Amino acid sequence: MSLYTQLQTAKSEEDVKDAYIKALGLKGVTKGLIDIQTHEIWFEAKDTGRNSSYAMFTQLLHYVQVALDKGEKVPPFLAVIDTEKAAIMKSADVLPFLAKKTIKWGKSASQYTQEALDDISAYIGTYFVSFKISTHEDEFISTVKAAIRSGDIIRTQITPDNLKQVFDKWVAMIGREIAGVAEEDYALLFFADIMHDGTVSTHANLPAALLHKNNAPVFNLGGKVYELGNKEGYRQFWAIYHRPPKSEYRDYLLERRDSLIPLDERSFKGAYYTPLHVVDKAYDKLTETLGPNWQKDYIVWDMCCGVGNLQVKHSNPRNIFMSTLDQADIDVMKATKTCVAATRFQYDYLNDDITDDGRIDYSLTNKVPKGLRDAIAAGKKILVLINPPYAEVGTRGNTTIELGTENKDGVAKTKFANTAMKDYGKASNELFTQFVARIALEIPMATLAMFSTLKYVNAPNFEKFRDVWNADYLGGFVVHNQAFDGLSGKFPIGFLIWKTNQKIRSPITEILTDVLNKEAHAIGEKSFYNLPNSSYLNVWLQRPKTNKVPALPLKNGITPATSTPRVKSWADNAVAYMYCGKNDLQHAEQQTVLFSSAYGQGDGFYITPENLWQAAVVFSMRRAVRPTWLNDRDQFLQPTGELTDEFKTDCLLWMLFNRCNRTASANDLEWNGKTWSIVNHFIPYTEAEVGAPDRFESDFMVQYLADKTLSAEATAVLDAGRGLWKAYFAHTDVRTVRDQYKLNRPDVGWYQIRNALAERNKSGDTAPVNFTPFEAAYQVLTDKLRPQVFSLGFLR
Repeated sequence: MSLYTQLQTAKSEEDVKDAYIKALGLKGVTKGLIDIQTHEIWFEAKDTGRNSSYAMFTQLLHYVQVALDKGEKVPPFLAVIDTEKAAIMKSADVLPFLAKKTIKWGKSASQYTQEALDDISAYIGTYFVSFKISTHEDEFISTVKAAIRSGDIIRTQITPDNLKQVFDKWVAMIGREIAGVAEEDYALLFFADIMHDGTVSTHANLPAALLHKNNAPVFNLGGKVYELGNKEGYRQFWAIYHRPPKSEYRDYLLERRDSLIPLDERSFKGAYYTPLHVVDKAYDKLTETLGPNWQKDYIVWDMCCGVGNLQVKHSNPRNIFMSTLDQADIDVMKATKTCVAATRFQYDYLNDDITDDGRIDYSLTNKVPKGLRDAIAAGKKILVLINPPYAEVGTRGNTTIELGTENKDGVAKTKFANTAMKDYGKASNELFTQFVARIALEIPMATLAMFSTLKYVNAPNFEKFRDVWNADYLGGFVVHNQAFDGLSGKFPIGFLIWKTNQKIRSPITEILTDVLNKEAHAIGEKSFYNLPNSSYLNVWLQRPKTNKVPALPLKNGITPATSTPRVKSWADNAVAYMYCGKNDLQHAEQQTVLFSSAYGQGDGFYITPENLWQAAVVFSMRRAVRPTWLNDRDQFLQPTGELTDEFKTDCLLWMLFNRCNRTASANDLEWNGKTWSIVNHFIPYTEAEVGAPDRFESDFMVQYLADKTLSAEATAVLDAGRGLWKAYFAHTDVRTVRDQYKLNRPDVGWYQIRNALAERNKSGDTAPVNFTPFEAAYQVLTDKLRPQVFSLGFLR
């Protein structure tokens, strides 16, 4: 338990003292008039956060004065603590002031005079280091421990390891006090502040500058001066941290500016910092693929270079052209002397120099350097080396983060997309494919080496892109996305090298990549396939058409839709509805679910007696293999091997007892001003088999299975499930459980039964129901089916 958590439950001053003693690991502690005493430090403690640090130090210094008057030893450090804050100072800083004996003390330490408080506050303000425990607990503990160990208050160094945490605290304590500054500029002001020793800056020509006006810090950015509204946070921050950072860290920290841009802006602009250990692997792959002299032989253009970390490993910077959206990034590169010999320039690649009919006309801005124009015109060997944006336009509101990409209205409405990507289909919504498409138009014979997701290789929405864009795959690797800052989820980022030729049709079929983990260590190989959408599993079965019979739209097994449904009608002879969303493994985990009525969101199909076996196969194959960061974009395919009757019934039994079989029965469900009932057609037992108290409305599944021969593994699951069904009917659940799972009919579903039994086990009011035999049998069937996902061709 953290110190701050303990302090929030403290009921007395003694609890506060004990929490700090434990957190700081204090030795040789005594308690008395001075709340906590050790040989190294004295503490004044309070059990609320209402007292100021100045008032608490005034009380503590009263005791120090008494000790001095008696000729007793005073420790090297003094501290004040309460439930919200703490502060520490060196005794040596205040002893000369106390020696003057000008303070008019009160009758006791707690009865200090206002004059004493005013005099002491005026003196000690520049000497004590204060900490807000909710945000600076670790810094306080490390500072006190280091002080006791070293005899001095050692400020925390700013390093690559704590840069983001320090920046967040700088924003909270300083940045928010700078009126009129946009959040995206905080990083510039932060670096101006930390790269300064209080007198002089460590770097010339940074985009922002720290100045002083009337003995107070001010900032200059873009020719405008910004002042702090309140300076106390500034004092407290720089009492905690040491500046400037050590010389060996400075340039590297400045290069990490990308990681400090607010997430929304960073995702929009694509400023995802490429870790240097991943850059190393990219250069190794380029050498392996293009030959040892590629840095000499190729002109390199990175048109979304950020602060240049993708080029810092290049040994021939005179061959490099680096452009980026933000002039501030160019300024940072100049200040850190990143790739000094390279040609660096501000350029909006997706909007600059685009004519109204989608052509490239450099004269519109005259930003592109002549040397680069000449190289393009002469057909020289050009390598485009980029880590472009991953943002995607969407239809679900302003910002929906999904697996590290963002769907954001307007983000992909660039001039290039609007004028030159009419043949690219939905791929035109992606910023990274807009870069690729312009490169194809501008430098049709370029070699492209790009960090990106694998969408353009195998995603269904990119089929038109692959029909238009031509390139031969030369080599590459995929790396865990968590090697990068700012990307959520778990999925592969590819670094793939292509030789483009827009004049010759060369469709992508299959690519073989090395696989690197998040530390960029090689762990194997993996193939990715470009297959036509017509081969995908989601078009394998014929989807029954809706009829005009109303159906209750559900959002869960027994919960009616709460938003406007897309599906609210039924189909002829339907017995269930299967939510079957996107065709890749990533989405199968959450988008493969059975319902007894229509699923309001849609993206599925009705199950009828005719297609039930196919539905069971689709359900089982989509759910049998678990998604990982590496396979999440793999597409499910139509089977290539023979599907035996045993395989089909194995899939059916596996589906019936899967946790995502949410078929159920229930009465009195309210939706759209009406009361509805749903019927469960998926009970594989008769009433007599399981001891049901009344008739099931449907015996569809019993009749369907009547002429089927089940494998030993499927039979074991059916037998074990029967025991759980019997256990359910052996008792009546309490009212709260009956209401929660709508247990108001006898023909309940597997979803209702397993949850009701789990509630019983949790309550302890009935004999526990043993799920172990069922779980063991189900695992055996799972182990049988899982390899068939690959052997029958559902996944490659």
